[in-house]
Amino acid sequence: MIPMLLRVLGHRYARAVRRTVALMTITAVAEGLSYALLVPVLRALLGPTPADAWPYLVAFAAAVAVYAVLRYLSDLSGMRVGTTMLRGMYHRLGEHLARLPLGWYGAARVGEVSVMAGRGLLQAMSIMAHLLAPFVSALVTPLTIVAVMLAFTWQLGLAALAAAPVVAAIQIWTARWTAAADAERHERDKEATERVVEFLQAQPVLRAGGRTGERFTLLDDSLRDLQRASRRTVLAALPGAVGLTLTVQAVFTALLVLGAYLALGGTIGVAEVSAILVLAARCADPLLSLSDIGGKLRGARSELARLDAVLRTEPLPEPREPLQPTGHDLEFGSVTFRRGDRTVIDEVSLAVPQGGRLAVVGPSGAGKSTLLQLLARFYDVDAGAVRVGGVDVRAIGTETLMAKIAVVFQDVYLFDGTIEENVRLGRPDAGEAEVRAAAAAARLDEVIERLPGGWAAKVGEGGALLSGGERQRVSIARALLKDAPIVLLDEVTSALDPVNEAAVHEGIERLMAGRTVVMVAHRLRTVQRADRIVFLDGGRIVEEGSHEELLRRGGRYAAYWDIATASG
Repeated sequence: MIPMLLRVLGHRYARAVRRTVALMTITAVAEGLSYALLVPVLRALLGPTPADAWPYLVAFAAAVAVYAVLRYLSDLSGMRVGTTMLRGMYHRLGEHLARLPLGWYGAARVGEVSVMAGRGLLQAMSIMAHLLAPFVSALVTPLTIVAVMLAFTWQLGLAALAAAPVVAAIQIWTARWTAAADAERHERDKEATERVVEFLQAQPVLRAGGRTGERFTLLDDSLRDLQRASRRTVLAALPGAVGLTLTVQAVFTALLVLGAYLALGGTIGVAEVSAILVLAARCADPLLSLSDIGGKLRGARSELARLDAVLRTEPLPEPREPLQPTGHDLEFGSVTFRRGDRTVIDEVSLAVPQGGRLAVVGPSGAGKSTLLQLLARFYDVDAGAVRVGGVDVRAIGTETLMAKIAVVFQDVYLFDGTIEENVRLGRPDAGEAEVRAAAAAARLDEVIERLPGGWAAKVGEGGALLSGGERQRVSIARALLKDAPIVLLDEVTSALDPVNEAAVHEGIERLMAGRTVVMVAHRLRTVQRADRIVFLDGGRIVEEGSHEELLRRGGRYAAYWDIATASG
């Protein structure tokens, strides 16, 4: 488990982990050796001169004091290393998740990442802080006591040592037996988490449709499945716990019988038998705790394995020698992109000159948003190349590429902070005047004036305290503040009321001025002033040209335009 822990966390923690494990082992040995002093103490107390026990009692007290200090130091070291690892793991996981391609974030990942980043990460990192010390003690202390028993009475020592392979076999068997149950419980836990998140997010729709009862049923079913899986996990571990208890009790009984036989035969004295049985009793407690500790360690190991699997997921590769784009023109060169077995973009070639405006239209599922995502390198193409300033985006460093691109999405996500903090995400080092100017250009200042708190007004998680149009204005202000030479717009006005749509259009016009722009829109009126329009369907360009040219051809774009004007 330690190698996996270091692989997940990184080997910079190796020295601290090894030092802590060594200290825990020494502590467990010291505990076992302190019990060894019980043999001369009991021998003296049961002998003709009980007063001879005083030196051994003093030595026993000193040994216990040394053990107490070592235990304090080892526990403190485990807690410090554990908390340091937890902090480092949060940073490492967060940084890694931020580098993974967006295609990795499927619908099933919501519950998985939620469980992993919360309870799962705490459970995995609890190994050093809470589980390793009692586990080492449960293994090393009984072995040390058995070594002491061998030194005093080899027959009883060998009898006690015979339990070691039996205990090991029970632990291995229990781990294998419970593996399937643990995996099932994790899946049910993930599904239940997804249902809870889904239930909370879908409240407006469910209440409007009067379907809350049905959704409660789905959630209750997932929670019942989780309960059944948890019960199966406990039942799977029960035979191991019972078997371990029976083994420990059987060995203690055997030692009692063997000790009585040796004492009656005169081989050893009654004092030695009593002392050995006391030592055997001390072995029993840590051995019996192995069942509980083992279950917790298996759970922590499973979480470690899942963390390891996520951290082994390869992010998009960074170029060894990044190139700098020479301009801000854009090009798709015979680009093909697949998602699973489906070809989303199929042999697309097009170019946007620096300062030009390209509009992409077409039916839902045609691959329009995917074009924007390939430009921003949210994914890598399967064939062909996407170029910015004449350079393949795969040869440009991520920070350099993202510094040149501002993206305004249809679904705007705002962090749970103030409006000013969310705008400053565009350029954190911007001056106050620059922030205010960007807000005014996006007509965000109108929103700020009517909000209690103004710039310090909280937007809520995801921007829940603002309307869709207000969130979009924050997003545009953020993009204006970033002042990137390339702007990607994805359906930014598809769900806005007329007032907000007019305000957002004004902000977008200011954002597009003098920049290279690629826009995706369902509302065709928003693309009339584009220099060039491409009509995408099935991942292929079926028409391209200016607005007037496409209308004159009377093709797919013209049909879309007629439908849009008729409905508008």
